[in-house]
Amino acid sequence: MERQVIEYGGVPVGIAVQHENRLRFIAVKFHVIDLDNSLHGSASELRAAIGRHVMGSKALAA
Repeated sequence: MERQVIEYGGVPVGIAVQHENRLRFIAVKFHVIDLDNSLHGSASELRAAIGRHVMGSKALAA
């Protein structure tokens, strides 16, 4: 099984593994746990989803 480390802000937040022509995200950091097990078309799509999620969480916390 190939896996790719996914970083956000220079910090590893999870890994992506191939799943039926898509990437399944396995979160290892709490602030992205809501995205755990989600499917994405590419690593860049996954990183964008993480960015939206983290920014949305910060807006809610403010």
